[in-house]
Amino acid sequence: MQEYFSSYRPILMGSKWMVTADHPLAVQAAASLLDKGGDAVDAAVLANLVMAVVNPHMCGLGGDLFALVYRADSRQLKALDAAGFAPRKASLDSYSEMGIEQIPATGIHTCTVPGALAGWQALLDEYGTYGLDTLIGRVIDYARDGFPAYEKLIGSIQNKRYQLAHSPAAASIFLTAGRPPQVGELIRQPALAESLALIGDQGPAAFYRGKLGEMLVRHSAELGGCFSLEDLADYRVIWKQPLTVPYRGYTIATQPPPSQGMALLMQARILEQADIGSMTPGSAELIHLMAEAKKLAFAKRDQYICDPEFQSIPLDTLLGSDLALRQTGRIGPQAREQACSNRFARGGEDTVYMMAVDDQGNAVVLIQSIFQEFGSCVMVPQSGMLLHNRGRGFSLNPSHPCRLEPRKRPYHTLHPVMVMNSDRPCLLFGSPGGDGQTQTNIQLLINLIDFGADVQGAVDAPRWRSLPDGELLIENRFPEDTMRGLSQRGHVVKQVGQFSSLMGSAQAIRLDRDKKLLTGGADGRRLGYGLGR
Repeated sequence: MQEYFSSYRPILMGSKWMVTADHPLAVQAAASLLDKGGDAVDAAVLANLVMAVVNPHMCGLGGDLFALVYRADSRQLKALDAAGFAPRKASLDSYSEMGIEQIPATGIHTCTVPGALAGWQALLDEYGTYGLDTLIGRVIDYARDGFPAYEKLIGSIQNKRYQLAHSPAAASIFLTAGRPPQVGELIRQPALAESLALIGDQGPAAFYRGKLGEMLVRHSAELGGCFSLEDLADYRVIWKQPLTVPYRGYTIATQPPPSQGMALLMQARILEQADIGSMTPGSAELIHLMAEAKKLAFAKRDQYICDPEFQSIPLDTLLGSDLALRQTGRIGPQAREQACSNRFARGGEDTVYMMAVDDQGNAVVLIQSIFQEFGSCVMVPQSGMLLHNRGRGFSLNPSHPCRLEPRKRPYHTLHPVMVMNSDRPCLLFGSPGGDGQTQTNIQLLINLIDFGADVQGAVDAPRWRSLPDGELLIENRFPEDTMRGLSQRGHVVKQVGQFSSLMGSAQAIRLDRDKKLLTGGADGRRLGYGLGR
């Protein structure tokens, strides 16, 4: 077991604060804030703002976010839903009249109202000690003066170069001289710097009720889109109670629908029925059990998940012990097909995750995204703002629970995670990865709780990912016995690299209050980093 959880990076340690994020510049900025006594929420928002500049293919002003926030003084945990809704003019009828038969991958018709700006402001209004203007002032230089291009970003530009070329504003930044940048070449975003300065001066109103929003609506009209000024002005975030289930004496908390967090909890409820601690980590027996639990949970997810403001979801039944027992009984010795008609768009791997704990014991986990690489590939001219393509979470099938409707929130893959011991957090973790998010998160949960791995060992451990078509991606560090055993059980096994970015970019922080110790781990599969003191 010790070899299986060998760490390929040193474990992070601290006694006062800790932060992890999906880019070292974001970690550096957040750590400087925490070291001066800043709140965990301040640190998470600042980390996100930095990544909105240096991870433009993954997140930004034109995206959405979800967060879980724990406050040490009140011992309360709350969930923030800053997912955007469809414009009022977006409907099955209007899309049919435009000849759109399915939600496109890119373009203005795949965009919903961005919620990130409102989400950052809501977090700071509720808990922050710094204003949005102060935090934005720390990141404008990265947009104006530039940051060095890195391989993952360059690869994403290459993947979407033709779509980006259709947006002159985007092409002027990411395809200078008609080509992607080279490693180390500075990427400057002067229009984004001006937009950030405007937001710093006027707050989110600069977008939802001001100049930036007017620019979006005007460009939407030029492209035949549905946005109106009223759509932006009417947008509001929603504070919610987290969705929770028990697991081996702990409580797992995550985001309620329209997030897919319920799928993580359904997997945990099924797996709790098994004596996982007696199994060998990385064995075919365990991976088969977990992959089959995932298939059963995803079938229920695809059947029910939607915006709960538009359709009720039987969460008590879906997360109850009776269903978990029945689902466990359906897992046989051979792999089953994963068949469900209510499929969602593939993608969403391009997301950022960040976590922070401050010296007061406050904790936050935040996930933010523009969904797929460069989202809609539509950049609003003179704003530097790329719009997400979260509309891909809608269906144009009238019987689908996530059918497109005005002011409706689409299905979201995003879900932050906290594990509570009594009423205090003991583990924070999460990952980007689209459909793979719950699969990475359930593997982290098993590694950390059932096998007692340290956080960096849990993050570094080899991972697998089950795809909707039945293929099982598996990192080639697993033993040959595992590969062979899974094939014998009927899984279509496909080996990928030792540390594949398809497996997400996991982060984890353990809070040991008895020892007054914070330990953290960050994933080298992408650009995950962390710092603690």
